[in-house]
Amino acid sequence: MDHPITKALEKYVDADELAGAAALVWRDGRVQHAVAVGWRDMDAMALMTRDTIFRIASMTKPVTSTAALMLIEEGAFALDDPISRWAPEFSQMRVLRSPTGPLDDTDAANREITFDDLLTHRSGITYGDFHAGPIAAAYFAALGSDIDSHLSPDDWIAALAALPLIDQPGAGFHYGHSTHLLGLLIARIEGAPLSEVLQRRIFAPLGMKDTGFTVPVAKHERRAQMYGFDAAGRIIPRPLGTKDAGALLAERSDDMTNVSGGGGLWSTLDDYLAFARMFVGEGSVDGVRLLKPETLALMTANHLTEDQRARGENFGMPLFTAHGFGLGLAVVMDPETAAVTRCKGGVGTVGWPGAYGGWWQADPTDGSVMIFLAHNIFELEQLAQGIGLAVYGAITEFHGLASA
Repeated sequence: MDHPITKALEKYVDADELAGAAALVWRDGRVQHAVAVGWRDMDAMALMTRDTIFRIASMTKPVTSTAALMLIEEGAFALDDPISRWAPEFSQMRVLRSPTGPLDDTDAANREITFDDLLTHRSGITYGDFHAGPIAAAYFAALGSDIDSHLSPDDWIAALAALPLIDQPGAGFHYGHSTHLLGLLIARIEGAPLSEVLQRRIFAPLGMKDTGFTVPVAKHERRAQMYGFDAAGRIIPRPLGTKDAGALLAERSDDMTNVSGGGGLWSTLDDYLAFARMFVGEGSVDGVRLLKPETLALMTANHLTEDQRARGENFGMPLFTAHGFGLGLAVVMDPETAAVTRCKGGVGTVGWPGAYGGWWQADPTDGSVMIFLAHNIFELEQLAQGIGLAVYGAITEFHGLASA
């Protein structure tokens, strides 16, 4: 007999609201449930499997943030160090007087951007899509895709530094390219590409054999196809490598040297579980320690002020009514009103979703980890129409059944 989680998710596939998804629940030291429903590739008639490889978008951010904290433990830099020590391009930043104003209507930054600002998204760096006015087009013109850019790491850093900040450093939470920049700074500090740093420090020690910024050709058939929606809300393929589905979807080409520590990773259920278990294991997984308990506690504590929590939003929707934000991920502060779509559990539960329908959380109060992966994308203009948002209903149902 199918598990209730399987039945619940299959409803979304049967209703053509979701092509497919894979999910698991880890509790009491083992995987209690792992399900795969629908299609990995509808055209190829390939069913979703537990080992399907997904592009996990912003679920990359906690991984990159962990690598940064490992370096902090080793004394490579401190949270309050200015990033200009490693990126002098950011030593003389300007700040827009109005988020929608002209790009040359600026003031000097009150202080320099620090590593803490990057980890908490209080750097004044943003994503262009979140704003109206000239800054939106300027971001795309300067940087290209939000994930994969043809610019070299050094050129990308210089292009970002030439843009005005959306806010004074430290003033407010503005979700954006801060973690991408953090990843490239990690690469400068380590003297090696971020892909190599993450492989050496996190993926290899944890046995994450299917996680990286590219998928080897031998594993291509295990990649989930990307699906979006037409104007009527019908599922349509968004082939990897095409541009018409938006900048987020362009697949990396072989000549790219720039990787996004903010959104570029591919991974699987079991690989991401190996990482997420760190948050219910006081910084270690099966004897492999990534972070000291005190560093993990710092990472998973809220770092935003009450005013910053109150003003934090995306697309006009509040982010932190019941949550705070630590160093690279959200943290539950009020379990009663916490929204599942970020994370919902006991106080201290952490998680952060991805733009393609990926979601995870780790709850240290009961030692559980939940992960949900999909390749589901909607255009920004479809947001107000509710097109493509059924994936969040699927995540909410999954969470409810997994918590029962």
